[in-house]
Amino acid sequence: MKKLAFVLGVMALPLSAAADPVGLTPDMLSATVPTPSGMVEIMRNQDNAARLEGDWTLTSRPCPNFCIQPMVPAPGVTPIGELEVIAALQDPDTVVADGRIRAEFEAGTIPGAVSVPYTEAADRLGELGCAPDFDGWICEGELKKVVLFCNGPWCGQSPTAARRMIEAGFPAENISYYRGGMQNWQGLGLTVVPGGAGG
Repeated sequence: MKKLAFVLGVMALPLSAAADPVGLTPDMLSATVPTPSGMVEIMRNQDNAARLEGDWTLTSRPCPNFCIQPMVPAPGVTPIGELEVIAALQDPDTVVADGRIRAEFEAGTIPGAVSVPYTEAADRLGELGCAPDFDGWICEGELKKVVLFCNGPWCGQSPTAARRMIEAGFPAENISYYRGGMQNWQGLGLTVVPGGAGG
């Protein structure tokens, strides 16, 4: 009887290990985005039992520093979700900017995102089409769009970047804010790469 139970258990292993497909949408299993290191496929983790670990599972860290951020960090900024981030990564006229400090970016980021730490955002508007001026920037004409994100709904780095960029002259209507950030991205099992390796 023990032998039969063992055989049945072994036969069941491949069935339990097989995962149901986890798509981005019902019609899209993955999306390919260009990065400095070549094309990268963004998809969700196919392990139906996958779980977040470490700091990403913490829900109640003290405020300040971990206060809930508004959906719109400044008037005119557009809040977006994961599918819009993926579309932005595929748009050559949009920059997806990781507003976190460089060490966090290097530890893992969204494929195709560039590191623009929130402390540098207002100083790097030339990368978005603005021209330097004596007192800052002239942001007119054909400007890139930018998507800002950081660690998640409690992270103030990208909202700070958005406000600083607007104060420096960049138009708010060219800024989108992915409030969910890395916490929601990873919570959905989406592809993460080390910064600089597809980031």
